[in-house]
Amino acid sequence: MTAKLVINADLPKNVINKNIYGHFAEHLGRCIYEGLWVGEDSPIPNTDGIRNDVIAALKKLNIPVLRWPGGCFADEYHWKDGIGPKEGRKRMVNTHWGGVVENNHFGTHEFFRLCELLECEPYICGNVGSGTVQEMSEWVEYMTFDGQSPMAAWRQENGREQPWKLKYFGVGNENWGCGGNMRPEYYADLYRRYQTYTRNYGDNRLYKIAGGANVDDYNWTEVLMREAGRFMDGLSLHSYTIPGSWEEKRQSLGFDEAEWFETMQKSLHMNELITRHSAIMDKYDPQKRVGLIIDEWGTWFLNEPGTNPGFLYQQNTLRDALVAGIHLNIFHNHSDRVQMTNIAQMVNVLQALILTEGDQMLLTPTYHVFDMYKVHQDNELLEVSLQSPDYNFGGVTIPQLSVSASRDGEGKVYVSLCNISHEAAASLSLDICGITLSSVSGQILTHGELGAHNTFNNPDTVAPAAFEGVSLNDGTLDCELPPASVVVITLE
Repeated sequence: MTAKLVINADLPKNVINKNIYGHFAEHLGRCIYEGLWVGEDSPIPNTDGIRNDVIAALKKLNIPVLRWPGGCFADEYHWKDGIGPKEGRKRMVNTHWGGVVENNHFGTHEFFRLCELLECEPYICGNVGSGTVQEMSEWVEYMTFDGQSPMAAWRQENGREQPWKLKYFGVGNENWGCGGNMRPEYYADLYRRYQTYTRNYGDNRLYKIAGGANVDDYNWTEVLMREAGRFMDGLSLHSYTIPGSWEEKRQSLGFDEAEWFETMQKSLHMNELITRHSAIMDKYDPQKRVGLIIDEWGTWFLNEPGTNPGFLYQQNTLRDALVAGIHLNIFHNHSDRVQMTNIAQMVNVLQALILTEGDQMLLTPTYHVFDMYKVHQDNELLEVSLQSPDYNFGGVTIPQLSVSASRDGEGKVYVSLCNISHEAAASLSLDICGITLSSVSGQILTHGELGAHNTFNNPDTVAPAAFEGVSLNDGTLDCELPPASVVVITLE
């Protein structure tokens, strides 16, 4: 069958918050050290210890916001260990991730410098699991207070005269698990207490994010919204795409068609999660004041053979690109409630956008999807109606196509499409209402092999190309989408 897509360009819905394209960098494996931070004395070209090649690649994506220092690491991180002269900083064991020694050379000052280089907003996650109210309160004071105070004076002694601007602050992480194994009622009370002492200094206004649910724990969302909703600006949600099971993860390479299908099916499940968590939030917050912040998402496979299991280093294939495209389309279509997401993670960990090895660097298929999709940032979401063919495998049926559309301030319309079938092409007829079209162009990311990926010897195996499979005829667009492809079309 020919798929039918109708886009109502005259019916904008809401703005796609650019923070949906947020990122996450945890003290985990080789994300911070080697991936982002090499130190000022490294032979690898750097700016104040931060890799120049990685910064240049990430800036191209117009990254809006970066979450740090974790993750599970956040609830064992004590910020005072990571400031002052590096030779005097306390060393610690990273008990969550590989049992390696953390020297704290990358701390608060270095993180804000990274955000300055990336021209993005910092998003700091505070320690509720093993930290005190005073510790969290003093961190906010250290970062944002403009005046005379012990923490402001300490910041100035450490080389930063003016306070930083900090908007996004998370009060704990995964407090149902690695952040304390708490009950929602207990964490709701702790959240209320801790957030009280994360103060607004001067004209700095914090957007306070409560630690939300794990996947489909709808009771956690119910309790947090009921007991603490009025004290929060955002509520997080964590959900990873894991073929197999949490206990028996699969390899990132060497997968078969059944694992491909299972991965696509589990990616689409994000739509149900957002819908159901949002319905609970709507009950307590019908004005949608509280944003749903999906600050950990992405694929999670077994670590690459020969690497530290605690480093979560995995390859990134065409399959990951489809997972990214599906998720971003879903986030767009729920952007009335979803105000930020943060893919896990930025470099060398899980569904990374960049992989490094020594002075080498490569861009993954996921990076290219973010580069193609960045045109949607801060655009008006457009209403779409899609009649998709079915994608059948092993007696299970899911939609073959995933789509979202937006319009920018100049009137250009962008349509992002994923054909998630591993073997079937898709013919698509696209009608645009409310706009007169004069030109069409596009980009495509695909490959003949489902497991295709980029390596340091062959870094461009999976890379975007001009999309030739679209034509404009009497105001109707006809598209031919190859199997396993991500496409972004620009309409003017």
